[in-house]
Amino acid sequence: MSLTLLLVLALSVVIGLSLGVLGGGGSILTVPILVYVAGFEAKEAIAASLFVVGVTSVVSVISHARKGRVMWRTGLIFGAAGMAGAFVGGLLGGHIPGQILLIAFAIMMVATSLAMLRGRKKKNDGGAAPVKHELPLGRVLLDGAVVGLVTGLVGAGGGFLVVPALALLGGLPMAVAVGTSLVVIAMKSFAGLAGYLTTVQLDWGITLGVTAAAIVGSLIGSKLAGKIPETALRKAFGWFVLVMGTFVLIQQAPAGMQWPIAAGVAGLTAVTAGICWFFVSSCPLRNRGRRSTDVPSPV
Repeated sequence: MSLTLLLVLALSVVIGLSLGVLGGGGSILTVPILVYVAGFEAKEAIAASLFVVGVTSVVSVISHARKGRVMWRTGLIFGAAGMAGAFVGGLLGGHIPGQILLIAFAIMMVATSLAMLRGRKKKNDGGAAPVKHELPLGRVLLDGAVVGLVTGLVGAGGGFLVVPALALLGGLPMAVAVGTSLVVIAMKSFAGLAGYLTTVQLDWGITLGVTAAAIVGSLIGSKLAGKIPETALRKAFGWFVLVMGTFVLIQQAPAGMQWPIAAGVAGLTAVTAGICWFFVSSCPLRNRGRRSTDVPSPV
């Protein structure tokens, strides 16, 4: 076994970890690994990534479902609406320059990450934990179609949009949003794969090896997802999306604008953290040290 193949398989475990823990990041990690490490052509890498992410998501869903972290009705309806929206988005995306789509997607990722880091406003519910519930049909169809439309335009990043849509817009607990998003990702991945296989031939040996390694990572990730506190999981997701969005934005920017954009994103993050620290009473940055002192002493 060559050193390159070992590196590809090792990195593929990270793909599964990302899907199992965060419910996203599969395609954005898989395509660069297959192109820059495994030497795949771009279209072949995209098609292979759809297979890898689809199969890995199915396996990871099983583990999440056993622990009650999948809303099946919400996921299936969201996925069906997302597939329809993705088809329309794909038609529109064919008439828009790819660089513009990637820049728009990167900006959207940065905005999404800031929303995830900020979180939802806490309701005065006496400290009760979030309750799992199936979302209304109309809301699921609308969110699914909009997310599908956007992901159809850019061709990747389904989990980056599905998880925030379920967690922020739908109000699902983060762990449940991650598990349910895998249902949506699997549906859209296999639909996209069917289209690519009409014109693309895959190296099934490497593709199946990457898939097996990603499955191992997803099983590990699904176990970690239930043990990581929801706030920490949401923050990890937010920072991960921010880094990836900034990277894509810098890569697509003109040569003279790359450093100013990186500085601008860093400045925006610093300003957001400062506003949270000085003006938001429930800011986790400022309240982190207070948690230990807020616990009542035993009598």
